[in-house]
Amino acid sequence: MKKLFTFALGVISGAVAMFGAREPERITSVEPPFWWTGMASDTLQLMLSGPGIAAADFSLEYPGVNIDSQVRLDSDNYKFLYLTVSPDACPGRLEFGYTLGGRKGRLAYELKPRDRRPEDYKGFSSEDVLYLLMPDRFARGLPESGDAERQKSLRNKSANDRSNPNARHGGDMLGVERHLGYLDSLGVTAIWLCPVLENDMPDGSYHGYATTDYYRIDPRFGTNDDWRRLVGKAHDRNMKVVMDMIFNHSGSSHPWMADMPSKDWYNHPKGDVLTNFRLSTVHDPYVSDYDLDHTVNGWFVPAMPDLNQRNPHLMRYLIQNSIWWIESSKIDGIRMDTYSYADARAMAEWNKALLREYPEFNIVGECWYANEAGSAFWQRGNRLNGENPELPTVMDFWFILNGREAFSAQTDPWNGLNKVYDHLSNDYLYPDPQRILTFLDNHDTDRFLASLPEDLGIWKQAQTFLLTSRGIPQIYYGTELLMNGSKEGSDGFVRRDFPGGFPGDETDAFTPEGRTPLQNEAWNFMSKLLNWRRGEANDVIAHGSLKHFMPQNGLYVYQRRLGDKAVTVILNGNDAPREVTMERTVEILPYGTSLRDIISGENVIVEKEMKFAPRQVMILQNF
Repeated sequence: MKKLFTFALGVISGAVAMFGAREPERITSVEPPFWWTGMASDTLQLMLSGPGIAAADFSLEYPGVNIDSQVRLDSDNYKFLYLTVSPDACPGRLEFGYTLGGRKGRLAYELKPRDRRPEDYKGFSSEDVLYLLMPDRFARGLPESGDAERQKSLRNKSANDRSNPNARHGGDMLGVERHLGYLDSLGVTAIWLCPVLENDMPDGSYHGYATTDYYRIDPRFGTNDDWRRLVGKAHDRNMKVVMDMIFNHSGSSHPWMADMPSKDWYNHPKGDVLTNFRLSTVHDPYVSDYDLDHTVNGWFVPAMPDLNQRNPHLMRYLIQNSIWWIESSKIDGIRMDTYSYADARAMAEWNKALLREYPEFNIVGECWYANEAGSAFWQRGNRLNGENPELPTVMDFWFILNGREAFSAQTDPWNGLNKVYDHLSNDYLYPDPQRILTFLDNHDTDRFLASLPEDLGIWKQAQTFLLTSRGIPQIYYGTELLMNGSKEGSDGFVRRDFPGGFPGDETDAFTPEGRTPLQNEAWNFMSKLLNWRRGEANDVIAHGSLKHFMPQNGLYVYQRRLGDKAVTVILNGNDAPREVTMERTVEILPYGTSLRDIISGENVIVEKEMKFAPRQVMILQNF
């Protein structure tokens, strides 16, 4: 059976077919813009768009490449070609001939050689720490004088207004590139950027989650070449890049909405059904058809129409789009937005297709659940789901919903750090707990800090746990500067500009001189942990076993161990000093053992009775 590979000629290229002197019809776009030989999948789907192009008949003569089928859907303005690309096919220029209305035309298309082995795409893992940033709010590198020219091709122009939390502020990819040294010195190993693809929307869509062109970087952020350069510059520093994608929905200004390739390209195309946001319906054994439909087929918001992944032509388009960005820009991972709202079977096939091309690649899906079972339901190989979802990594939203209370509350048998302990005790539900993305806040939630703290005791404990427990940690931009606040009234309040990232900023927090003493204390603490984690402790934290002890007397103790190497973390979850017996932990901390505390830099001798300062953090290692 042939492996399907969609070669879509649609809304992007510059390839134009000529029809003789009058030229009344032509191909206006080709998606993907080019492809490669030697891919794991030998079948390629091409999507062409142009006035009346559905009626065209195509031919091709090229060694090792054949037209397998030509598909016409409901619109007269789209044509799908399915090609078989033999493993022996050579890179080169394909010359398609076609006839339309008695006239002839030609179309050129490029097959490139692969410049990297599939196994070289390693993906991100528990060895990494992701730094999530929103390009529009992080830093600006492009001159303002070029804004009008960059937006020339857009239908919906947008002026930057930094006083408006819901408007574009003008950050771009060059701004990120110029601060890679800052991120490197902080100690993160991977960058996750909120979506960078074109969002040609009336209201600006600064966040990037309303795609209007799946093959084009938003010109306000830069160009496709700028994106490739940013990824390459990050790689030069041994930093990975994770690309944010959205296949559940597009933006309402996507050309598809004005002219759908087929009537079922979108779910509820009239926009008369919005999602109910009740993801429990996806695994509810008693769910009604009505409720499930309103979860997975309803529009996310009126500006984000719901794509129908059950349409095989659309799904092949989306699969190829992901492969195209991986192969063309060398990204190291994908974060798939609103994963649970899309069709589960189609997304499982998407995962399989990508991992067939890139076996070591990693994908994380946004599965937003308040409980462990809901999240575990989506991870590859779990026993809760009757069909394998094939998703390698899921997100642990529990800490966003409970982390602030758990780390700030005084510890008692049912509260505080005991809630963290109980949460981890449910890891048996996950096939691979080390492939859980853990985080305390992100662009969709309140900041972990509601306001600027007077001291950093609670903040340090939370960051310590995040960076030393199981899973793949993700920190949100500005956490290292104690950025704080609630999204009440506007998501923009938790997406504020990074101080110093924009011309005219009064302070530059990218430098120690631009930070307050408390911010420098936070930055230095986090940088110390991050650089330690990516250095001498990387193997034991990334791959070591985890053993923890039920918090008692406010003390939470856990250990990561790999062979003879061990790291033991002690958190005093009390606002007062505490003297406790260490009898319970003698199995991992024998009396008399001398260990180095990486926080203080001093040696600590384990005794039967030990005293801990309020909210004290100890990270003890035996190597």
